[in-house]
Amino acid sequence: MDALLEDLVTTPVLDLEGRVALVTGASGGIGTALARRLAGSGVDLALTYTSHAEDAERLGEELSATGRRVTVMHADFTEGAAPRAIVRRTEERLGPVDLLVAAAGMGIQKSWDEVDFDLWEQTMAVNLRSPFFLAQHVLPGMVDRGYGRILFFSSVAAFTGGVVGPHYAASKSGLHGMTHFLASRVADAGVTVNAIAPALIGGTRMLPANPHDPGALPLPIPVGRLGTTDEVADLAMAMLRNGYLTSKVIALDGGLYPY
Repeated sequence: MDALLEDLVTTPVLDLEGRVALVTGASGGIGTALARRLAGSGVDLALTYTSHAEDAERLGEELSATGRRVTVMHADFTEGAAPRAIVRRTEERLGPVDLLVAAAGMGIQKSWDEVDFDLWEQTMAVNLRSPFFLAQHVLPGMVDRGYGRILFFSSVAAFTGGVVGPHYAASKSGLHGMTHFLASRVADAGVTVNAIAPALIGGTRMLPANPHDPGALPLPIPVGRLGTTDEVADLAMAMLRNGYLTSKVIALDGGLYPY
C-alpha cells in the first residue's frame, strides 16, 4: 500500500522561478500587482496593454531592473488575430508560456436597452473570445511539457448579473463554462485552469468616479471596504502555485455573493 501511495502522490510544483508568464491587461491595477508578485517569484514576463502605454512601459522597466526578462507589447483584443500574434511574440522573445494570466477586460456600463451590436461584439471579443484563443495557443505546449497554469479573470457579475450590463455579465459568465471545459481536458497533463471573480477592487478603472463615497458604490460591501489589488494578487499567486486546484471559480468580493 505504501508503494502504491508513493506512486500516486507526487511533490507539487510550488516554485515558479524560471517560468515564463504571459499577463494581459498589465497596465491595470490587478495586472500590475500580479506582475510584480510574479517577478518577485523569479518569473519572466510578457506584459500586454491596450491603452495606458506609459504605465505598462514603466512597469516593464521596473521589473526588468529586478533582473527578470520582461517584454511589453501592445494588444488590441478586439482583433481576432491578436491572441496568436501575442503568444508567438512571447515565445520568440522569452520562450514557451508556462503561465497564462488573462486579466485584460472591458466593461462599459449600459442598461439592457442601450447595448448595441458593436458594444456586444467588442465586449465578447475582449472578455471571452481572446482568453479562449490565448489558451488554445498555449495549451498544446503546456500539455507536451507536463506543466501549465491558466488563470482567467471573471467578475461577481457572472453570478449576480452585476451593474455594468448584460453584455458584461454574459461575457464573464462564459468564462466559467470555458474554465470547467478546458480544466477537465488537461488536468491529467499537469495543467490547471481556474478563474478569479473579483468585485469592487480599489486601484482599478472599474469603479465609480469617487469610490470612497459609500453612496457612489453600486452595492453595499459586507466587509465594509473595497478590496485591494494586492489581495487579488495574493489569491492569484496561491492559485498559480497550486497543482491540485483546477476547474474552480473563486469569488473575491468582500462577501457580496455568498455561495
